[in-house]
Amino acid sequence: MAMTNEEFVSANEHGKMVKSILPSVVSVKYDRRIYRIVIALSSGLELSFSPKSAQGLEHAHPNELVDIEITPSGLGIHFPKLDADIYIPALLEGFLGSNKWLAEQGRKGGKASTVAKAAAARVNGKLGGRPRTKEPITA
Repeated sequence: MAMTNEEFVSANEHGKMVKSILPSVVSVKYDRRIYRIVIALSSGLELSFSPKSAQGLEHAHPNELVDIEITPSGLGIHFPKLDADIYIPALLEGFLGSNKWLAEQGRKGGKASTVAKAAAARVNGKLGGRPRTKEPITA
């Protein structure tokens, strides 16, 4: 599907607006000492996170994280050895992956079994368990 001139102009205007509002990446590095990606933004804010928390980086070897590039817009970072990208505005919103990937992480967390979780389930069971929905859910 070809892009029209109007769409091209609109996309450029949107990009300029986003760039004027959001801070851009000034520098990025992988810190082996603390096993974290460290990003410095033009606003002075510095972010760091574990690669295990980000989609596409969760199984990365430290050698694959050393080379990181800032995208031309300054709003993203690219890991050439992994062919993975992180969009900084999404990172600032707290999303380190797609909805599907985040849902899978939630499922993994929900499967976690702890003493406190088991005790809470027993108490809830004594109270009659989870309340029924008022209307049956149909798929």
